[in-house]
Amino acid sequence: MSTPQTVSLREKLLKSGKLSLYLDYYPPVFIAESGKTTRREFLSIYIYRDPANPTQREYNRLCLAKAENIRSERELQLINRRFNFADKENEKKDFLAYFESLIRDREDAGISTAGWTGAYKYLKLYTHGKCKFGQVNERFCEGFKEFLVRTRSIKSEAVRLAPNSRSSYFNKFKAALNEAYYDKYFVENPAKRVKGFPMTDTFREYLTLEELKALNNTDCDPPVLKRAAIFSALTGLRWSDIIKLRWQEIYKSEADGYYIRFIQQKTKGSQTLHISDQAFQLLGKEKKSKKRIFKGLKYSAYMNLKLARWVLSAGITKKITFHCFRHTYATLQLSLGTDIYTVSKLLGHRNVKTTEIYTKVMDRQKIEAANRIKL
Repeated sequence: MSTPQTVSLREKLLKSGKLSLYLDYYPPVFIAESGKTTRREFLSIYIYRDPANPTQREYNRLCLAKAENIRSERELQLINRRFNFADKENEKKDFLAYFESLIRDREDAGISTAGWTGAYKYLKLYTHGKCKFGQVNERFCEGFKEFLVRTRSIKSEAVRLAPNSRSSYFNKFKAALNEAYYDKYFVENPAKRVKGFPMTDTFREYLTLEELKALNNTDCDPPVLKRAAIFSALTGLRWSDIIKLRWQEIYKSEADGYYIRFIQQKTKGSQTLHISDQAFQLLGKEKKSKKRIFKGLKYSAYMNLKLARWVLSAGITKKITFHCFRHTYATLQLSLGTDIYTVSKLLGHRNVKTTEIYTKVMDRQKIEAANRIKL
């Protein structure tokens, strides 16, 4: 009978007088990266040996709570492995192939895969084209993050990846790990404690009300693209939610009019969104409940070209992507007096801080307005 595995939280006194917290494994555990067994895992968490005031005592309390949380997780991992709760065969499976399958799923759903494809290319470079699930751990995630910082762009070796590009690619990588975790390829998400890159501020293009009206009065080939785009501008729905929208998700209330109940493709959160009569008219003639409303709409370079031609034929020279119609909805709502909390709920944001990016657009409008009167 094997000895039960224990994980204990211990302290080591440093020359500085502080205590370094570490985990003590018994029996020792095997570390795949080093090929050795060890009993100690230092957590890089330090506490005061003799806290002198309430602030230091509170600091010690928080650090000990964090260390205990890590200890519990490590113990659970060992239990899962011992009792085979996680399939050990998964460790031998190809993570790159799994990543590719996620891209194909999005292509089949008509969702843009540009960011995912970019993330896959750099992940393939980082792993030299070979990567098993068993290799993907927290250290691997940190290593890929560092790789994105120092690597050169695939498009031009003269420059490094732009900050927002590496942020986007790393977020797609973390999203893939999250899906793999829910698919039970991991006992614990290896990127759980790995922070992503902060996004730098960028200007979000949008249409004015006059430009939106001009587009509405301009023909588009194919017509379904126009219907979907104007629908997005009137509801704030993302492309990924519009292309999968079905009649069974459309409701009508005698008191409140039309509304949609759906699961957001991006956040997986449920949302109830009230829509205007004009937006409802864009849905067309009602069909069977499981039928897609915007049938024929699919993300492709061809569809992007049709969008650009439609925008240009309306006399608009801005670089407009489909997502700009969601930006347009948010910006127009704020400019017309809707409070930011309500706009946040309409967009399905979990945090109002996400919606605050549109207030920067409003600030730019104010600056432009201030400079319009000239003597």
